[in-house]
Amino acid sequence: MKKLMKGNEAIAEAAVRGGCRAFFGYPITPQNEIPEYLSRRMPEVGGVFIQAESEVSAINMVYGAAGAGARAMTSSSSPGISLKQEGISYISGAELPCVIVNIVRAGPGLGGILPAQSDYFQSVKGGGHGDYHMLVFAPESVQEAVDLIYNAFDKADQYRSPVMILGDGMLGQIMEAVEIPPMKDPTTFPKKEWATDGTGVGEGRRIVNSLYIEPDVLEKVNQKLAATYAEMAANETAYEAYKTDDAEVVLTAYGTVARICKSAVNMLRAKGVKAGLLRPITLYPFPSDAIAKVAAEPQVKRFLTVELSMGQMVEDVRLAVNGAKPVDFYGRTGGCVMSPEDVMNVILEKEGK
Repeated sequence: MKKLMKGNEAIAEAAVRGGCRAFFGYPITPQNEIPEYLSRRMPEVGGVFIQAESEVSAINMVYGAAGAGARAMTSSSSPGISLKQEGISYISGAELPCVIVNIVRAGPGLGGILPAQSDYFQSVKGGGHGDYHMLVFAPESVQEAVDLIYNAFDKADQYRSPVMILGDGMLGQIMEAVEIPPMKDPTTFPKKEWATDGTGVGEGRRIVNSLYIEPDVLEKVNQKLAATYAEMAANETAYEAYKTDDAEVVLTAYGTVARICKSAVNMLRAKGVKAGLLRPITLYPFPSDAIAKVAAEPQVKRFLTVELSMGQMVEDVRLAVNGAKPVDFYGRTGGCVMSPEDVMNVILEKEGK
């Protein structure tokens, strides 16, 4: 049965049902409903909720809980995620699974509390130091956010890596009817033989670490991580193609902006313009091959990347298209959100109509 829920609260409930039993966070708009909801919900399922003294403390608590084998999570909004970057790099280097939710607000600096997509670089390029990545999902709806975070803990365990859910203020604050999945049984979760949980006495020390002084040793760690990211790319790359089969103009957008672009596609087709949309669901790994395949279609004339930023994902789209077709950009920023009509008019102008 479907239930009407605010995005942030639905994300929190789906995390609990996906097995999260340890949450550490700090308040910041527009994600505050996530920790607020979990402060009540975690004790009900025997979990741990701690409002840390800072974002830096929160991510290091995630490090500790994940190292002990817990399904751990944190959430924040843009400046808070910035403060967590060193800890995220440590967690990645130590090969620990966790889930991080970023409900993006406008920046740079303290910026504003309205929605934006200007954390793309930070999320997909490894915002902290060193050679690392995360599996990054970008849901377009509350239901998709629920479905993705419900399985995000399984993905994190599978790859021993952080998984990020990248949304924005619209996704966090809108209310939609969602189907909440059933509670997963913790007894079915794979045993973590590496976890520093006090078991395995006599089998040798279990060490969680990201410090490797010998260069040859650290290089092997980085090569192992790179192999994990290649495995992610082979198995987890996800996207949606919307009316791209005969499209002459292809929009690329992610998250809530993709919903705006779908409406623009429908409006353009009503005016005789064959438009389509390719929506990345995983921002890392990025669906470069899918975009390149569309770009190779002879009827495709151009791409338009639409973002709530000054232009970030457009760089990866251009790399994927690799000069086969022109790639234009249209963005709004500062918390301003484009309408379907705005997107349609950009295309009509490009088409000379």
